[in-house]
Amino acid sequence: MAEQPISEPTSKTEVIALSKRVRSKLLGTRHQGQIGGLEILRYIGPGLLVTVGFIDPGNWASNMAAGSEFGYALLWVVTLSTIMLILLQHNVAHLGIATGECLAEATTKFLPKVPARAILLTGWIATVATAMAEVLGGGIALQMLFGLDLKIGSVIVAAAALALLLTNSYRKVERYIIAIVSVIGIAFLVELALVKVDWAEAAVGWVYPQMPEGSLPIIMSVLGAVVMPHNLFLHSEVIQSRRIDAEGEEAIEKGLKYEFWDTMLSMVIGWAINSAMVILAAATFFQVGRPVSDLAEAAQVLVPIAGQAASWIFAVALLLAGLSSSITAGFAAGTISAGASGEPYDIHDRHSSIGVVAAFVASLIVIFCLEDAFAGLIWSQALLSMQLPITVFTQIYLTSSKRVMGKYANSTLLKVVLLVVGAIVTALNVALLASM
Repeated sequence: MAEQPISEPTSKTEVIALSKRVRSKLLGTRHQGQIGGLEILRYIGPGLLVTVGFIDPGNWASNMAAGSEFGYALLWVVTLSTIMLILLQHNVAHLGIATGECLAEATTKFLPKVPARAILLTGWIATVATAMAEVLGGGIALQMLFGLDLKIGSVIVAAAALALLLTNSYRKVERYIIAIVSVIGIAFLVELALVKVDWAEAAVGWVYPQMPEGSLPIIMSVLGAVVMPHNLFLHSEVIQSRRIDAEGEEAIEKGLKYEFWDTMLSMVIGWAINSAMVILAAATFFQVGRPVSDLAEAAQVLVPIAGQAASWIFAVALLLAGLSSSITAGFAAGTISAGASGEPYDIHDRHSSIGVVAAFVASLIVIFCLEDAFAGLIWSQALLSMQLPITVFTQIYLTSSKRVMGKYANSTLLKVVLLVVGAIVTALNVALLASM
């Protein structure tokens, strides 16, 4: 049978759909309903972008504090956080695939105006807390490398991240930054073979929940460092920007199916690196009763693998981690501010650019008010946990609604599981507030 001629597109949506149809034909991935390797690779990427948050300065501080103060006892938080993260990131990706709208846009479109604005405002504040941690981590790195004043270093990192975002040039360097930071993350895994680890105790710590006295703020910071509100907004934005929904029902079905593997692979990598950080801190600092209260001090965990160059390597990795994760935090801030106006992210549009610029300015104001940089990193992550229930329950409402998702709405079982996740996060937050 002869192929039907391709009609001339008459709208932006049709142009996007047409270009993807042509690309699919050129790649030869739609033959007889089979999925070729190249098409599977098409769904890999958004989850890896989220994973950058797993090795950001806030994570480093939280993990080092957890391992150095409480040994292997808080490894269960990494496990629980990762399980919750897989469920939440997979679920929010479904929103972007099925509707073509990110979490911020859907919140504006389907919720009453006042609560929608309040929800997005708290989400934007969470991105400020995230940006503060990332920028501050980069500032600490510049202080370690060149002896720069912490505040001056933070301004330099914020300015660099902002310039890369506003010019869109971050796309050219982002993959290289991610690659280098990932190598350092893998170095943490490799080093596990070079230090004396009590694997039996670590195995218990991974699966047995325990809350030593005084550990709740650290538990919340680890949770906030793994399950981050801004990543839920970011993941849905990256997914929806691919406009899989414009290709029709078959493309949506494939997107929903194969996106899970992207999320699963990325989150498991994050779990391994987070665990390695906690274990290394437990096997080194905790064993000698030396809690980590400074990221420069934490560089000593790399001595077995890098020798005297450990501090320099740690600082370079911290700088790159701070810069790359600052970019994703700014991206998320722009996504939320654009979504509040019912628009997708576009750095050349004022609704996106104002949100990005304001987030970095606000983060620097906070940094200039800080007296203890390391404590600031820890509490920024705890703040993320406190906002998290708001984002999570909003997401659950939207993805469970047939009005929003149509036939792709959450099943009853998935809805119950997600509500349990939200309840756990909320309970931990209540406990934290009570302890304060």
